Amino acid sequence: AESRGRMVTQNELMIVSGQLLAYVFNAILGNTMGDNSHIWRYMLVISALPATLLFFGMLRVPESPRWLVAKGKNAEALKVLQKIREEKRAKSELIEIQVASTQEEGMKKATFKDLNVPWVRRIVFIGMGIAIVQQVTGVNSIMYYGTEILKGAGFETEAALIGNVANGVISVLATIFGIGLLGKVGRRPMLITGLAGTTAALLLMGIFSSVLEGSPALPYVVLALTVTFLAFQQGAISPVTWLMLSEIFPLRLRGLGMGVTVFCLWSVNFLIGLVFPVLLEKVGLSTTFFIFVVLGIGAITFVKKFLPETKGLTLEQLEQQFRNHDGQDAQESLDQIEAQAK
Repeated sequence: AESRGRMVTQNELMIVSGQLLAYVFNAILGNTMGDNSHIWRYMLVISALPATLLFFGMLRVPESPRWLVAKGKNAEALKVLQKIREEKRAKSELIEIQVASTQEEGMKKATFKDLNVPWVRRIVFIGMGIAIVQQVTGVNSIMYYGTEILKGAGFETEAALIGNVANGVISVLATIFGIGLLGKVGRRPMLITGLAGTTAALLLMGIFSSVLEGSPALPYVVLALTVTFLAFQQGAISPVTWLMLSEIFPLRLRGLGMGVTVFCLWSVNFLIGLVFPVLLEKVGLSTTFFIFVVLGIGAITFVKKFLPETKGLTLEQLEQQFRNHDGQDAQESLDQIEAQAK
C-alpha cells in the first residue's frame, strides 16, 4: 500500500511542477504581452505543446504488466518489467502480479450494497472525509486564484503574476520534502500539523488583510503567508491525503472506495473553485479567509476524532481494525460481507 501511495504522491509532484510552469509562462506573457488582446491565443498554444508531446509519447508506452497478466500475456508482461527492473527483480515482480491477479479473480467486486456493512460504510466515510479535508483548506483557491488574491492585497497585475511564481516554487519544494517525510512520520500527526499550519496562515491572512488594509506592506505580508500556507499544504496535507486513500481500502473495496472518494474530492474542489471568486467580490479578502479558518478547524476536529493511523500496517491489519471497531465479532463481520460477495 505504501509503495502504491508513493507512486500517487509522485503524481502530485508532477501536478505542482506543471502548475509552476504555468505560473512562469503566465508571468512572462503578462509582463511582455499584457496589452495584447490576442494573448489568450498564445496561452492556448503553449498549453497544447505538452499535450501534443504526451500524445506522441503515449504511442510508445507499452501496456502495464498488470493488464498484460490479467489478459494471460505473461511473457509480454515480463518483457515490459525487464525494461524497468533488473532481471531477478522483474521475475520476482511478475510472480507478485500473478498472485495478486489470481486473488482478484477469486473475489467479487464491491458494490454499493456493501455499504450496508457498518465497517465498510465507515471506511468509505473516512475516505470521503480525507478527500474533503484536503479541499476545504482552500488550497485550490490559492492555486487557481493566487494572482487575484495578490492583486486584491495591493499588487499590480504584473507584480502579482511574478509573485505567484513563488507559490509554484514552494509547492514543488514542499511536495518533494513531504514525500521524503512519508516513511518517517505518522500519517495523523503529519496531517494535523499541516492543517494547523494552513489554518494559522489563513487566520493571519484574514487578520492582516483587515488591519493592514491599504498599507503598502500588505501585499508582501499576504505573499509571505500564501507561501507559508502552501508549504504546509503541499508538504504535509496533500501527500498524506493521497497516501491514506491508497492505504485504507481493502483490495475488494478499492475500486468502489477510490471512485467514491475521488469523486467527492473533485466535487468539493469544483464547489470551492466556483464559490471563492464570488466570496472575494461579495465579502472581501479578510472575511473569505476567516471562512476557510472555520473549515480548517472542522477539518482538524475530524482528523483527531475519526482518522486512524495507517503507517506501518498492512492492508489486512487495517481491514481487521475496521472490522473490530464497531464492536462486531470479526468472524461474524467476515461472514456477512462474504455472503454479500456471493
